[in-house]
This record gives sequence, C-alpha cells and structure tokens, in this order.
Amino acid sequence: MTSVRDAPVAIKAPVPAASAAAAEEGETSTADLVLPLVVGGAVGAVAGYGYVRRVRRARERTTPGGASGPPPVSAAPPLAGPDAEAGAALVHADDRLRTARAELGFAEGLLDAGTVAPFEGALRNAEGELAAAFRMRQRYDEGIPVEEAARRHALAGIVGRCEEAGRRLDAVAGDFADLRDLEAALPYAEARFRELTGRTGPAQTLLADLARRYAPTATAFLTGNVEQAKDRLLFATARLNMARQASDSGRPENAARYLRAAEAAVAQAAVFIEGVDRSAAELRDAEATVPAALTGAEAELATVRRHPLKEDEPHPRLLHADTVLASVRLELTSRQAYDPLDVLRRIVRATAPLTSGRSGVLPAAALSVARAATAAADDFVTTHRGAVGATARTRLAEARRLLASGTWADAERADELALEARELAEQDVRLRGNPVAGAPEGVAGGFDATGTAGAVLGGILPGDAADGGSPPLGFDGA
Repeated sequence: MTSVRDAPVAIKAPVPAASAAAAEEGETSTADLVLPLVVGGAVGAVAGYGYVRRVRRARERTTPGGASGPPPVSAAPPLAGPDAEAGAALVHADDRLRTARAELGFAEGLLDAGTVAPFEGALRNAEGELAAAFRMRQRYDEGIPVEEAARRHALAGIVGRCEEAGRRLDAVAGDFADLRDLEAALPYAEARFRELTGRTGPAQTLLADLARRYAPTATAFLTGNVEQAKDRLLFATARLNMARQASDSGRPENAARYLRAAEAAVAQAAVFIEGVDRSAAELRDAEATVPAALTGAEAELATVRRHPLKEDEPHPRLLHADTVLASVRLELTSRQAYDPLDVLRRIVRATAPLTSGRSGVLPAAALSVARAATAAADDFVTTHRGAVGATARTRLAEARRLLASGTWADAERADELALEARELAEQDVRLRGNPVAGAPEGVAGGFDATGTAGAVLGGILPGDAADGGSPPLGFDGA
C-alpha cells in the first residue's frame, strides 16, 4: 500500500493548459444480502478497472482555442533512501487519515455531535500535521531548500510530521474503539449499503444523460464510476455477511474486522456515486456561468485595448485572448455539445494575464474550475489509494492549500496542480497493473467475482495477504 516508486516530478511554471478473499469456513455465504448487482458484478468490476485504460481525458481540443489540459507527465525514476522513506511516510499517513475520515462518517451517523467532537478535533489536528508535511514535500520537489544538508533535514521533517499526525489519532484511539458498538454499527452499515445500492441505477441514468448533453471530455473522468461503485458494494456484501455470521457465532473481534472492511467499501462506493451527482451540479453551474464569463472577459479586454503597451501596437497576449474568446463564442453558437468547465478554463486562462479581476465573474469562474478539478482528483486518490503514490498526493495537497486562499491566481495554480495530480494518480494505477498478486488467469485486470481486487485497488485490503488481510486502520493505527 505504501508505494514509494514515484520520484519527484519537476514543478512546471503555469501553462495553458490474492485471489478471491477467503473467509473462515461457514462464513462465505452471501445469501443474506442478495443484490441485483451481484449478477453482473464480475463484468462491472472488469469495466471499472479497465476504464483507466480505455479512457484518456482529451489533451488536445478539436475546437479552436487549443489544449486546456495539464502538461503531459512522464515516468520518473524510483525514489531511494531518505526520499523513499519520506514518500512512504506520506502515503501511510494519508491512507490512515482518509480511513479515519470514513470511520468518523459512520460514527457521526450513530452518535450525537458532542460525543463525536473530540475525535473530529483530533482528526483536524492530524490533518494539519499532514498538510504541513505535504507542503514541505512540495517545496522540496520545487528545489527548496537548495543545500544538501538542509534537504536531508527537510525529508526528516516530513517523516516527523507524518508520525505526529499518527500520534494525534493514537491519543484518542482507545476512546474511539470504546464507541464502536457492534450491535448498532452493523445494522447502520447494512442500511447505508442498501441506500447506496438503490442509488446506482439513478446514477447510471444521470451519467448517460450527462454524456448526451455535454461533450465527451466533460464526463470522461466519470467513466466506470457506477461499475466501480457496484464492485465495492459487491465486496461489502460478502464482508457484511461475514461480520453478521461472526457476530452471531460469538466472535466479535472477527466481526469488527469484517465490518471495518465493509464500511470502507461502502464509503468508497459513496464517493463514486456522489461524484456523479456533484459533477452534474458542477457542469450545470458552469454552463450557466459561461455567458457571463465570456461577457466579463470581453469587457476586461476592451479596457486593455484602451491602454496598449506601445502606441498602435497590439498586445500579443491580447491577440491570443481575442482568438480564444472568438473560438468560444463560435463554439457556443454552433449548438454542438460542449464541455462547460473546459470552456470556463479556456476563458480564464486566456484573460488572466491581462485583466485585473474587476469583473467578479472571472475570479468566481476560476474558483469553480479549480474546485471541480480538485474534487475529481481527490475522489480518484480516495478510491484508488492502494496504487497511488506520494507525488500525486503531494500535488493534490498543494492544490487544496492554494484553493483555500480564494484568490484568482492561486485558483489557477490549484487547477493546474489538481489536473497534474489526477494524471499522476492515473499513471500510478496503470503502472500498478494487476491489483491482486496471484489473481486467476483470464480475469481481466485481475478482478474476481467477490470484489476483492477492487478493494485492493482502493486500499481497503493489502494485496499480498492470502486471505485478503485486514483493512488499514484509521483512528486505531496499531
């Protein structure tokens, strides 16, 4: 789980764009929670993993205005020594905090706000430590500090911050464990499972509607979301039944272990489903914003024309911005399907070097685009973290940091970093290949009919345990 093969990627200046899980004997039946999705589970799982190979988000647009995606990311040599240790520490800490967030989400559904508050505080403190570690890593990748001794010290500081993040959770681990009432948690997880199962159909319908309404680039990153949600739910089906059987037979420790794995799978299924809903809202909002953003950009450029750099000499960037805006207006009037977020990104990137942001719609558009890109990258890392390394997570953390400032310039940079983080994470998944060691031959992508491989890809289970292993722990990191 703690991939350390990825090396620092040079920071660029802003530019335009195990086989099936084995249960204890007598605990493998899934008859208690029969789902319609089980019938097509294996096919859906294959499609879910295969999508990262089938779908490549468009880097070059066929419409005028050029590319708006991130610069291509090339493979980097593996990390070694202190670099590897720092990368492993970041991945381990990030995995633990993501698991803790999911655990806290289930606790919030069962307990009152006052009971949960101390754990929310501990998680916030741990997140602060990890954010500082990621910031140190980002600066390290940018070449800061320069001196070799200082760089070694920075790597040690990253490891120290990650360890402190873990200690913040360790401090409340015992209290959190005491809150886990199996008799209440298991029915709650089953109810949440059934709710999400019922949402897979509407999500598929919504995704199909988005594909008809917008250009392919608008929904390419969502391809496979519903299939992968079904795959996680398939895995949750077996683990919930195993938890129920272990509980009924008086083995609470086994039941708790199975339940944690089921909860993690349900939480990831929610990320997939809610990602479709959120993206639909983002596209609708962007579509409504495009006309105002285009008008605002043209007004800003009109001001620039009145103050050229030299007498009677058009500003080169002004000529480029005029070309981009003209292509956007042509695209909108052609009545062809288009990608609203991509259009906003093109408008913002073309006009940002020339304008002062007096038109409030342009900074707002920049923030909307950056938020969408960052959320999509975060979803991908969350649901594929068994394969995603430290560099992608570092770029994502930096995007979140910049996005929090709320400024136009930081939003633009956050957008670029989020797109880079997503590309790096996808590259990690492709390089990882078969997510389960010793998976059966002839199963595409290593997926089996139990959803185990998807759970490994999602970091819910380690890939080297013969019986599927235990889920990574969040508040209890022992």
